[in-house]
Amino acid sequence: MKIAVLKETAAGERRVSATPETVKKFIALGAEVAVEAKAGVTASVADRAYSDVGATVGTREATLAGADIILGVQGPDPETLSGYHPGAWVVAGLNPFGERARVDAYAAAGLEALAMEFMPRITRAQSMDILSSQSNLAGYKAVLDAASEYGRAFPMMMTAAGTISAARVFVMGVGVAGLQAIATARRLGAQVSATDVRSATKEQIESLGAKAIFVENVKGIEGEGSGGYATEMSDEYKAAQAELVSSHIAKQDIVITTALIPGRPAPRLITDAQIATMKPGSVIVDLAVEAGGNVEGAVAGKVANVRGVKIVGYTNVPSRLPADASALFSRNLYNFLSAFWDKEAGRPMLDEEIGNAIRITQGGKVVNPRLLG
Repeated sequence: MKIAVLKETAAGERRVSATPETVKKFIALGAEVAVEAKAGVTASVADRAYSDVGATVGTREATLAGADIILGVQGPDPETLSGYHPGAWVVAGLNPFGERARVDAYAAAGLEALAMEFMPRITRAQSMDILSSQSNLAGYKAVLDAASEYGRAFPMMMTAAGTISAARVFVMGVGVAGLQAIATARRLGAQVSATDVRSATKEQIESLGAKAIFVENVKGIEGEGSGGYATEMSDEYKAAQAELVSSHIAKQDIVITTALIPGRPAPRLITDAQIATMKPGSVIVDLAVEAGGNVEGAVAGKVANVRGVKIVGYTNVPSRLPADASALFSRNLYNFLSAFWDKEAGRPMLDEEIGNAIRITQGGKVVNPRLLG
């Protein structure tokens, strides 16, 4: 069983799908591991660190030759893959909804593509969940990005020259990223409030010391989706939430939006009219900008200035913390493959529940129901 670790080729991607820690563990399972030269350089991992734990380091062609499993952070371009065993697995974050042509190419190439972002949110798969591990870092980095763009301090400061008021931070969308954003902003001394369409998050918000901002007594709320994800809300709820947010957002210094709905454009949470009510110098960080954005006027990859308000639209935020993001991502992949490792077969053997959830191509066809509807 040969596992290939590829150097990422996507623009701006600095993470790597395996670290020396996980490579050593794969070898202990009995696998052969080959790493493409300079795969870990942008994540502060030298080639020597891989060879020191028993991996072979070489060209892309040599790395892929005879590979049974191909690991990546983002899905590798099928045109750059050759020499692998027929039916080899591609295990990575594949963005199946946004990269459908690439999914079809994997099927045509005879690859069995496993989309790690389709991992079901069940207890035994928590350690395999790349969305949670990477979102956690994204929420942390979003607050640091906001602090960098904000022209003032976060905590209240009492000095001989006078008192500086604490920054007001509002987090919209309280998933993994949102919760970490709340915790980080609190640690920096800000006054934090947060909102979400899922009523279950109110207790989580308050447990972190933030103020929960929720629409009350509105029928038709559909925010509780399967697997812990948010879904679309009723029109009545949307109207009530817009009114509540408009009055609250005008008082905020920093707003961080994190709302995503899998397979659909990100919901619009902040309009240009609402931005116009914010104070000059305020900052909005849109973590959903790659999915269309929660904020009107957000520009992917840039910091836009709209009516004196900075809108931060950095993409691939976890990759801006490449060493830690790689450590967590690689552990997710190891936890996944090792959980199903069959010692007699010398390879992982997936069960139906998780295998059917994440498998998107097999036998030359696209097989995942989420892509066939």
